[in-house]
Amino acid sequence: MVAALLAERWDLPRAKEKYRARITEGRIRPGGPRVVLMTPLTYMNESGKSAGPARGSKKIPLGKVIAVYDEIDLPFGEIRTRLGGGAAGHNGIKSLKQGFGSPDFWRVRIGVDRPDSTDPERVAAYVLGKFSESRPEVDGLIDDAARETERLVEKLASGETGEE
Repeated sequence: MVAALLAERWDLPRAKEKYRARITEGRIRPGGPRVVLMTPLTYMNESGKSAGPARGSKKIPLGKVIAVYDEIDLPFGEIRTRLGGGAAGHNGIKSLKQGFGSPDFWRVRIGVDRPDSTDPERVAAYVLGKFSESRPEVDGLIDDAARETERLVEKLASGETGEE
């Protein structure tokens, strides 16, 4: 949802299928930084098999890669940005780390809260299901995550580095 909103905001061309993903690229505004926006078509826990080859082919430095993802270990609505770190049990991040050969990529973690169960099937159903929050709350979360991603793109394009 965040990727779709960013593609619309940045007026990027229609995505094409390549590297087992939907990929579009362009500038975030006239004269602005170039971006490659990618949504893997693999299962989440195999996203590194898509993102790794795409990054290599596009010659994108690992320190300029941003993974945007839902995080059940953060309360709904909380957004955190960081460079590198562990996967905290997130299989998509484990796969990206493997696909890139390193954990040193940026993450925009979008808090979606945790279900009242540790049963893997219930947790999976929660993550893959529809939001229980209202449409305006979800739209606000997606907008906030998109704005945070845009801020990070601008920061990286300006040459600023460091962990948040």
